[in-house]
Amino acid sequence: MLRFRDAAVTDPDAHRLLGDYFAERAAGFPPEQGAYRPTWPDAAQFTPPAGVFLVVEDESGAAVGCGGVRRIPAAADGTVRYEVKHLWLAPAARGRGGGRALLGELERRAVDFGAGELVLDTNASLEAAGGLYAATGYVGIEPYNENPNATNWYGKRVAPAEPAAG
Repeated sequence: MLRFRDAAVTDPDAHRLLGDYFAERAAGFPPEQGAYRPTWPDAAQFTPPAGVFLVVEDESGAAVGCGGVRRIPAAADGTVRYEVKHLWLAPAARGRGGGRALLGELERRAVDFGAGELVLDTNASLEAAGGLYAATGYVGIEPYNENPNATNWYGKRVAPAEPAAG
């Protein structure tokens, strides 16, 4: 059973997991696309209500993955957008539905913040990630950023959370 822990991107577990993620991406990055360029996340962008960063812990309490969402500029039609970033599980934690569960939790958090659309970018070489996004309702969209590591951009419309009655 995986648990999700809110964490600053500067948290030691988060920092280690991001380092492992960037190292894995650099090692497997398609050479014809040049060198992988890691971008360490800005902690303020992943602090509620601007966003959130989660560390994934396995049943033993070990940190085995991470991911976050952050608010980005609204879509052309004014829809509030949040971007999924750094969704990653250590190789030993893969293949058991953890990526889908993490993505679902990040989506839930973004909706709670008022997201009407979730977007993300990825690289075509990450076939499992592309499959996960397609299976969970993401569709190809025009690029919304200039990420030099990305070849594919996805979006998913969601219903923002209703304000609490009060």
